[in-house]
Amino acid sequence: MLFVRHGQSEFNVHYGATGIDPGIEDPALTDLGKAQIRHSAAALAGHEIDHIVSSPYRRALETAHILADTLGREIRIEPLIREHNHFVCDIGRTRSVLQRDWPHLAFDHIDEQWWTEHHEEEHEVFARVDAFLDGNREREDWDRVVCVSHWGFIKRMTGLPVANGTVVKIRRDGAGVVVHTPDP
Repeated sequence: MLFVRHGQSEFNVHYGATGIDPGIEDPALTDLGKAQIRHSAAALAGHEIDHIVSSPYRRALETAHILADTLGREIRIEPLIREHNHFVCDIGRTRSVLQRDWPHLAFDHIDEQWWTEHHEEEHEVFARVDAFLDGNREREDWDRVVCVSHWGFIKRMTGLPVANGTVVKIRRDGAGVVVHTPDP
């Protein structure tokens, strides 16, 4: 399975410059973030991909759409691969708002509020990682799925602190290796 960390978001710019949470709920990708993902999509074009799985956060959905446009694949939503709730940017949009804003995607299988209201503890994120791996480990199409996720989820699964737009190949046991890093 391949995991892609979403492209640079508005939050990433402000937090990277100041180390202070700028208070942006569910931020969008920046122009650089979109360029990072176009670069990553081009790198994925040679892979056999059946579909794309995305976190419901806006930055992940925007990333997934760039990948889907390049790869010509559909997007499925999976809240287990969301970011851990740590900053204001980790406050998502409800299922009904997502369905309104992204009418071509199916959200009916997720809770109205799919993110936690509390700061997720490490053990909670590791439990989501385990639940995702347990639910997908036996997939016949394991090597043909691209998941769009976040720093916190990928870090807890693989131990790798990946930059925006990075592509990581994940084994069925959750170990991973970076296969592509976009140009800065």
